[in-house]
Amino acid sequence: MTTSLVSPRFKVVVDHELCCKCKRCVIGCGWGTLTFTNRVVPDHSKCVACHYCVTHCPTGAITVQEHPLAYRYNANWTVAHRRDVWKQAETGGMLLTGMGNDKPYQIIWDHLVLDACQVTNPSIDPLREPMELRTYLGRKPDRLEFDAEGNLLTKLEPQIKLEVPIVFSPMSYGSISLNAQKSLAMAAKDRGILWNTGEGGLHKDLYPYTDCAVVQCASGRFGVHAGYLNAAAAIEIKIGQGAKPGIGGHLPGEKVSFDVSETRMIPMGTDALSPAPHHDIYSIEDLRQLIFALKEATAYQKPVGVKIAAVHNVAPIVAGIVYAGADIVYIDGFRGGTGAAPNIVRDHVGIPIELAIAAVDDRLRQEGIRNQASIIAAGSVRSAGDIAKAIALGADAVAIGTAALLPLGCRICQSCYTGNCSWGITSQRPELTRRLDPYWGAEQVSNLIRAWSLELKEILGALGVNAIESLRGSRERLRGIGLDQVTLDILGVKPAGR
Repeated sequence: MTTSLVSPRFKVVVDHELCCKCKRCVIGCGWGTLTFTNRVVPDHSKCVACHYCVTHCPTGAITVQEHPLAYRYNANWTVAHRRDVWKQAETGGMLLTGMGNDKPYQIIWDHLVLDACQVTNPSIDPLREPMELRTYLGRKPDRLEFDAEGNLLTKLEPQIKLEVPIVFSPMSYGSISLNAQKSLAMAAKDRGILWNTGEGGLHKDLYPYTDCAVVQCASGRFGVHAGYLNAAAAIEIKIGQGAKPGIGGHLPGEKVSFDVSETRMIPMGTDALSPAPHHDIYSIEDLRQLIFALKEATAYQKPVGVKIAAVHNVAPIVAGIVYAGADIVYIDGFRGGTGAAPNIVRDHVGIPIELAIAAVDDRLRQEGIRNQASIIAAGSVRSAGDIAKAIALGADAVAIGTAALLPLGCRICQSCYTGNCSWGITSQRPELTRRLDPYWGAEQVSNLIRAWSLELKEILGALGVNAIESLRGSRERLRGIGLDQVTLDILGVKPAGR
């Protein structure tokens, strides 16, 4: 038997005096970490710190700790680097991960602060005065014309109303469970926002929620048909993803159950591969053809958006996309989540969403086309504060993915690609997926959106404005702390104190 060089990352500690031997932890663990032989016995090497056993232990007998094994310190060869080399030496393969970039790059959100009114420009009390969080996604005209009676003469392109400037990120059926998708769909309908099918098609049980759904058309064209396109509120062409720019999608065959295969229109048990490029898109002109093909297929009644990853030349790329006819551009920063991505790409490719938003907003304004498309910012939006800052930098709305899964029980264990999620969020195993009650999940997520809405109103009140539209692109209301001058210049933000 060969001994593995890779030591466990976590240690499961069971207090056998408290343990009532109910075996709930053994049954509940999707990873097979715990077994029972007269008492609960952990296999530390299998633990991913998902905390399902900790949360559901009736006597609080279980804790999960960082493994105390010490390594000799080396600033260059960190423990993470050593572990990766050991794993690859044993497997000969790429290392995969879930979720977004977790490296200690500077988090710009945490170095931006918002303004507040004091004496000459009084703040507004959101408890006593109406505050408007509603926004509309879609192409806006250059001007509005009215007749003598005040009736609008200008023909408007299709618009989508959001009661709060938040949408749920694309998460496909297969990468997450049907119950997780149902939770998001029901929460979106309740809160007057949008959810996104991702590239995995639309399950038949979710058609009642299509009036608030965005459907994706990715390179694999999984589940794409006329009924799918016409059922949705909007259509999105997926070009890139923040966690893996330039990389296609891959759903392992182990997660392609009968329902997933039927929805995606692929054989059961086969890997679902989306190539990195669309094989009919090699230029802005090609993209324009697909945009207008989708508009034609839906009788020009649906906005068509394009999703891209935030990369070095994101500003001219977005300008080209807007000129190509996109109504919405979704930009995903390098901390954006994913169900599966190669470690090497997730950790070293792409740029932060904060810089991308500012650069894109600047470029579109310079070219006089900012009104021609709405901008959605994504890539680790963690709070109402991040939302307000993203909008002040120039976004019309934000998308949340990881933040929407946390209320369902997600612990960011970064092992989504395995299909073993004990919480039933990113698994297709029936014994795991049935643990997630979509009605409870919808309530949890809906509560989060409501809480953030209240916080956004407080922020607007402190800024002395009563509508989220008044904050968009208003970088004068931001100041930077601990940011270098180059970063401040790109953001278009002054340092604190000026």
